[in-house]
Amino acid sequence: MWLIYRAWVTDYQPIVPEEQVSSPEQQLPEILAEGAEPMPDLSAALSSDNISQEPSFTPVRIHTDVFDVTINEQGGDLIRVDLPGYPVDKDVPDVPVRLLDFVDAERWVFQSGFRTAEEDTEPNHLAVFEGARSEYVLGLGEEELQVSLNWAEEGPLAAEKVYTFRRGQYGIELKVLLENRSDVAWRGAAYAQMVRRNIPLERSFTDVDSYSFRGPVLSDGNGYEKLDVDDLAETPLVQSNMGGWLAGIQHHFVAAVVPPPDEQINYQASVRGSDYVITAISNEKEVPPGGELEFVFQLFVGPKLQSQLATTGNKLEQTVDYGKLTLLSQPLFWLLSKVHSYIGNWGLAIIIVTLLIKLAFYKLTAASGRSMAKLRQLQPRMKALQEQYKDNREELTRKTMEMYKREKVNPAAGCLPILIQMPFFFAFYWVLIESVEMRQAPFMLWIDDLSTRDPFFILPVLNGAAMFFQQKLNPSPATDPMQAKVLQFMPVAFSVMFAFFPAGLVLYWLTNAVLSIAQQWRINKLVEGQ
Repeated sequence: MWLIYRAWVTDYQPIVPEEQVSSPEQQLPEILAEGAEPMPDLSAALSSDNISQEPSFTPVRIHTDVFDVTINEQGGDLIRVDLPGYPVDKDVPDVPVRLLDFVDAERWVFQSGFRTAEEDTEPNHLAVFEGARSEYVLGLGEEELQVSLNWAEEGPLAAEKVYTFRRGQYGIELKVLLENRSDVAWRGAAYAQMVRRNIPLERSFTDVDSYSFRGPVLSDGNGYEKLDVDDLAETPLVQSNMGGWLAGIQHHFVAAVVPPPDEQINYQASVRGSDYVITAISNEKEVPPGGELEFVFQLFVGPKLQSQLATTGNKLEQTVDYGKLTLLSQPLFWLLSKVHSYIGNWGLAIIIVTLLIKLAFYKLTAASGRSMAKLRQLQPRMKALQEQYKDNREELTRKTMEMYKREKVNPAAGCLPILIQMPFFFAFYWVLIESVEMRQAPFMLWIDDLSTRDPFFILPVLNGAAMFFQQKLNPSPATDPMQAKVLQFMPVAFSVMFAFFPAGLVLYWLTNAVLSIAQQWRINKLVEGQ
């Protein structure tokens, strides 16, 4: 009857109202009997009351070349992580991006430990872990820093958490160890989880950050799924797989937990109050008397640097959210980064890659350009027909098609090349939006940050001018005078719109427009000379 009841709970996952949540000691789930698949509901132990505004015990501070980390002795877990190399504002370098934090309004923490049904106390994220020192520093010439915290509880079990930080790396190794000093076997499971306050983003036309996904994601080892917090509030998620991971992502940054890839891991995702909780828990393990259990999680807290993400977890680099155009965006990012490795300037790299894309599609766009050039030559005759048959639309259409056929001109001939190359340009757009390498990267002169708008709006104005000249080189597709005036207004509208876009994106569009002008001008000259 007990097994049937647990199976029913696993299948239907009833949501427990917050007012019914009991004390932390009563919330700890039981590990199932031998032979049953363990799937304890860890999220029930994560009501907001379990995490205070301030650390309950003496915090342990860790300083490396890329981190300022705070570990709370209650739980022995990461509760605050600052990134000194990534200031919130380039003009205020002393205020770093803060990913993890324990304060209620910005809660985003990792929690880890062991769970068991056989002990009154266990080394979970509510237990006390003591460090040998209150501060650790990665010294000059040192490549690695280890921080150990031991479970303060006296008894037949001993537990330890060992964090390993490496120079220049945003990946952190977390090793949880348990030693069974009793004369009976211990049975339980290791777990790690992420708790984060759900703060929905409001879309803003002037804020590129608001168009990136912010929230929980879960990988099954092949791809990853963006989890809708509202859906989790109604139906908690439960699944089991190998090679997966869990993470919280936002524009340019990610915090992830990667369990051992060769272990079967049970994942749970649910909502508790204003927080969402994602848990990774191992299958039940047995530790014989005098035996030890070691379980290693890889954590990642930092910018979405694809090379480091790829070495931390299986396909963890997919958290760089290029969306549906990932298959095109990833090769384009590889090309962009290769060009940057030679010239050392992301702005120049954008210009060169835009040129390479243009060259790759030159023959396709040349067909479109020749069609436009021929149509441009026919513009005077078109206007004459429009004047002659202005009161007879049917006859105007018939005469126009006869002229196209006689002159061997197909107005739609240039559409296919444009449609083929559009996905590549959109993919490159997402590369520039999502790649953290663009964040606060300088170009030259007044452009000192490619990820923010042009402070003097020079690039948007130049882009509008380029669009205006591009229109002059091509025939007007509109036969109606009002439509023609609307099209003439487009460069102004785009200049206003691009004024709020990151400078790197405007540089890309401007470069593409200038190259298109040069190509069309050359084609027009060749057609006129025939």
